[in-house]
Amino acid sequence: MEVTLLGTGDTTGTPTVGCDCDTCTAAREKDVERSRFSVHVRNERTDESLLVDVSPDFRQQFLDTDVRLPDAVLVTHIHFDHLDGLGNAFRLFSELPVHATDETDPKTGESVADTVSRKYDYLDALSVHGQRPLESFEACGFDVTLVPVSHPPLVCYGVVIERADAKLSITGDTSYAIPDASREKLADPDLLLADAIAPAAFCEHHPLGGGHHDSGDVPRTFGTKHMTREGALSLADELGATRTRLVHVSHFFPADEAFEEPLAVDGERYDL
Repeated sequence: MEVTLLGTGDTTGTPTVGCDCDTCTAAREKDVERSRFSVHVRNERTDESLLVDVSPDFRQQFLDTDVRLPDAVLVTHIHFDHLDGLGNAFRLFSELPVHATDETDPKTGESVADTVSRKYDYLDALSVHGQRPLESFEACGFDVTLVPVSHPPLVCYGVVIERADAKLSITGDTSYAIPDASREKLADPDLLLADAIAPAAFCEHHPLGGGHHDSGDVPRTFGTKHMTREGALSLADELGATRTRLVHVSHFFPADEAFEEPLAVDGERYDL
């Protein structure tokens, strides 16, 4: 299993357009980028590739990275930075299976699969496949499971991608309040990609502060939607991850911390 981090940033990416903060300035000086989130997973045994979330930066990510176009796609939720790159399928694919959950979201009145079907009904190449949360299905020679997480107000899912000899877990966009059943599915990965939008100290700048404090009163959730760095690392310990990379990273990290381990940047590649 070959895992390539195409996009490791949050909804604005780093550097953020129009921003001259120390972190964005350092990113430009270091010539590193965190574009909007997307992960490419290649099955070297079948030479098939699976794309987890379709970034609005799809075109540039594939131009910049030596990976093939996907044979199938997973969509974790309907926020634009994870979905709206799907329009790039126009003229690039003769057929492209898209997997998403069929669980109805009370907020929208439709499932993620329903939203993808409705929004991209003009793309003849797409075939949308509704999947049950917590039930595995086959895609590109992998066993794949979409697991519920906590990203209010919309439903959102983490991803488990497995083969007999390798396991990749992706938390998806989530607070620290991941349900126990999902934690069981995510547990013991060879590689964990964990949402960590900001350091815990930055919670003081969020209108809602932070939540899910640990025994030392450190917030493990930033606001209500995403984990802090400290929360993501705590989750990694609980899950028993062999290796952890922090993704969906914002420019809210101080410049002297923003590019330190284990914060990921675009283009990293791992063989599992």
